[in-house]
Amino acid sequence: MERLLVWIEHISDWLWGPPLIILLTGTGLYFTILLKGFQFRYPLYIFKQTIGSVGKKPKGEGTVTPLQALTSALSSTIGAANIVGVPAAIMFGGPGAVFWMWLIALFAMAIKFSESVLAVHYREKNEQGEYVGGPMYYITKGLRMKWLGVFFSVALIVELIPSIMVQGNSVSVSLAETFSFNKIYAGIGIAFLIGLVVIGGVKRIGKVTEFVVPLMAGAYAGAGLLIVLMNLSSVPAFFSLVFSNAFTSSSAVGGFAGAALAETVRWGFARGLYSNEAGMGTAPIAHAAAMTDHPVRQGFWSVIGIVIDTLIICTTTAFVVLASGVWTGKNASIDPAALTTAAFQHYFGSGGGYFVSVSLVFFVVSTIMVVIFYGVKQAEFLFGRLAGHVIKFVYLAAIIIGAAGGAKAIWGFLDLALAFILVPNVIALLLLSRKVKALYTEFFTSEQYYLKDIRKTKQNPVYQTKEAKNS
Repeated sequence: MERLLVWIEHISDWLWGPPLIILLTGTGLYFTILLKGFQFRYPLYIFKQTIGSVGKKPKGEGTVTPLQALTSALSSTIGAANIVGVPAAIMFGGPGAVFWMWLIALFAMAIKFSESVLAVHYREKNEQGEYVGGPMYYITKGLRMKWLGVFFSVALIVELIPSIMVQGNSVSVSLAETFSFNKIYAGIGIAFLIGLVVIGGVKRIGKVTEFVVPLMAGAYAGAGLLIVLMNLSSVPAFFSLVFSNAFTSSSAVGGFAGAALAETVRWGFARGLYSNEAGMGTAPIAHAAAMTDHPVRQGFWSVIGIVIDTLIICTTTAFVVLASGVWTGKNASIDPAALTTAAFQHYFGSGGGYFVSVSLVFFVVSTIMVVIFYGVKQAEFLFGRLAGHVIKFVYLAAIIIGAAGGAKAIWGFLDLALAFILVPNVIALLLLSRKVKALYTEFFTSEQYYLKDIRKTKQNPVYQTKEAKNS
């Protein structure tokens, strides 16, 4: 068994090296070119249609609001990858890895946009009248390849069991260390609280994430911003360090052994993609339930998701770690996961470490809550509503088993299982790229959508006043 696990680990490391990085980067570049670099051409319009529309009545039909769909998707992506993954990228790839993390995020926007557009276009209503969609639907309906859609669903259901065990273990251990709780009792308590939410369905999940995600992400980014304000003189040095190391090999500093340029690029791309989950097909399951009048409009929300997850949260972690200097410590490379805690402690004392621990608990709990929803939708797609209810209890039990320390032997399968989800989804995206392009063109050329929005903006008195001043 031990030799099998080592073999699995080697295959996972290889897959999540050049093969998948090249596949995802190439896909991101392809969709960016296909969609004429929309994320660079329309940033203000995208912002107005998403964050700028919060508080307005959503357009079109759906089960949850666009904001609730976004916060549900963010619940899955904002987590350990932001707090633990970023310092790991810095220690193994150097400060320049942060630049490559930013770069891949820009192209990943095109992938995530395309996923969400297809998810909304091919969605359908279930027996409860809720809108459901995602890769399993656009693979089955768009490509007429039900066997591949079934493969995706089965792979995701299976992958989520050990994934939830790992998440359950990390949150129970964190609570046990921070508050001296018994790990098993902590796991039972977490499973109970999450059960109250997920049993209520997508609407209740949306209401909870709409409150929790902005609160936890805002608190974490706010604490990072406070550190920036406390160290304004370090901001130019931060960007100088990142950019100067982005295109050259990183020199050895303190406990950092240095890194070749290839490693810098690899770690930046890998952590960036792992953080925002572009191409994995999970976020579109959440976006498919959103109220919207056109798939492209909801696709904009997935772009904002990457801005928040990678460009804001990951950058916050990177600045705190680099500006504090903890990455140059003697034992920094031994345990990169502890660097974020050490960095916050550097600025806020023991309270900083406590803050990071509590943030991680919130991030992980919200992640578990949403990935259970993803698993439920797979079970419903395969076997119907009853199977969806049954799988909820399987996943809730997985939290408790993970809290007790179970599933350690299969943690190595996680990355491999993720590859089985990612590859069929990316293949489907590429094969359906013409449909994405058609929907994109329809939105931007139709009098019902983009042109109508622009006309309204030009008729706005504020816009007219600005135009008069400019003239």
